[in-house]
Amino acid sequence: MDIEQFRKAGYQAIDRICDYYYSLNDKPVVAQVEPGYLRRALPESAPEQGEPWSAVLSDYEKLIVPGLTHWQHPSFFAYFPTASTFEGMLGDLLSSSTANPGFNWLASPACTELESVVMDWAARMFGLDRTFHNESKVGGGVIQTTASDSALTAIVAARTRYLEQHPGTPLEALVIYVTTQTHSFGKKAGLVLGLRVRALEVRAEDHWALRGETLGAAVEEDHRKGLHPFILIATVGTTSSGAVDHVADVGATIKEKFPSLWLHVDAAWAGVTLACPELRETAQLAGINEYADSLCVNFHKWGLTNFDASAFWVRDRNLLINALDITPEYLRTKHGDEGTVIDYRNWHLSLGRRFRSLKLWFVLRGFGVEGFQAYIRRCISLNNSFADYIRASAIFELITPPSFALSVFRLRPDASTSESASLDELNALNRAFVAAAQTQHGILLTQTDIDNVLCVRFAVGAARTEVGHIENACKLLEEVGMHCLAGKKVGTSA
Repeated sequence: MDIEQFRKAGYQAIDRICDYYYSLNDKPVVAQVEPGYLRRALPESAPEQGEPWSAVLSDYEKLIVPGLTHWQHPSFFAYFPTASTFEGMLGDLLSSSTANPGFNWLASPACTELESVVMDWAARMFGLDRTFHNESKVGGGVIQTTASDSALTAIVAARTRYLEQHPGTPLEALVIYVTTQTHSFGKKAGLVLGLRVRALEVRAEDHWALRGETLGAAVEEDHRKGLHPFILIATVGTTSSGAVDHVADVGATIKEKFPSLWLHVDAAWAGVTLACPELRETAQLAGINEYADSLCVNFHKWGLTNFDASAFWVRDRNLLINALDITPEYLRTKHGDEGTVIDYRNWHLSLGRRFRSLKLWFVLRGFGVEGFQAYIRRCISLNNSFADYIRASAIFELITPPSFALSVFRLRPDASTSESASLDELNALNRAFVAAAQTQHGILLTQTDIDNVLCVRFAVGAARTEVGHIENACKLLEEVGMHCLAGKKVGTSA
């Protein structure tokens, strides 16, 4: 493909993207295909000769689009939102056109410098303490791939710091702390690094949030066993329930009693609420600014920026560099040796990296802080409308208080039978309800388990979701719920 052919093909691809978004509301949310459909449709080997672009684009439309689950659909309420904006798409397109790996400043100065600037823009938008800004030259921010990579990077840095402070500590005695509500990446990090992971119990009466008292008791217990907890992953907006750990309380406990314990705050989903001043208290900004050693916010979830773009801030950049700096001769540069530039390869686990800051720059400029705030507030308002429907419903109940743009609920029988229904029966009923709801083409939700209670998550966040989509979801869920209740009466042997 030469330059002019690419120009024409690019116009065609953009036209297909526009047509896709024009028709998105009319598509089923979930892909209507069976496992193995694509392998059966494609040849066993790549073509010997190149094919015309028109054929490739036609097959994309015919074979790929039907196999997509449409995360950008206005009736997608599963998992958490994955942003996809036109500003972000254009940023991705232009960043791919230059393909700069950005492992050090010299590899492409614009890649490093734009990332440093936009991470400071985001830090100011979120109200983060100046220590977290790149221009402070103390801490700073870097764009990782996902929250899992951000957490793994924090754990590696925390481990290095702890072992330097406590030389001779055996690796098998080190412990990563998460809670019973923490995302699964905590356990996976333990598998990757070969370290123990302990999930601290959180309670319903605390709305599943970790308190300093619980942390303190766990550390003292492990110390008596000869174990060495070295990092705690606290969460602002857990996956299952949207719980928000008491960061200030936990941080104060660490500072007073266990200063060697690194505090990483995973705010992958809910961290974007820090952009709204009225939400900062709920989102624990004061505790983050005073006590957190590191913080993660995923712009590619609820932050209008296309996957992947996980913002990771650290209070002391030297702790990252000390843990991760490997500089063979072929990577040495004058500016790097002088310490006058950031070499981002030393801020994460990989060497090469994508030019992710370009799409974040486009998004922040395209929406502005006010537009970003308006989007967050609108999603929360839509979720509040859904929560109001659940509260007023005769067949549903909230399991946890709504958290920002997330509601967790379950189907329940009427009051006359609910008292005689066992937990197992209610869980079976809700499992059937979720299965039935997922057969509906016009909506997608996911289930979760909170303290052995099977319940349903409703997460608002698609950029094109409007009040009508919430109303349609309520109507559909009511119909499915009534059908499930009529099919099996809970609390009886019927």
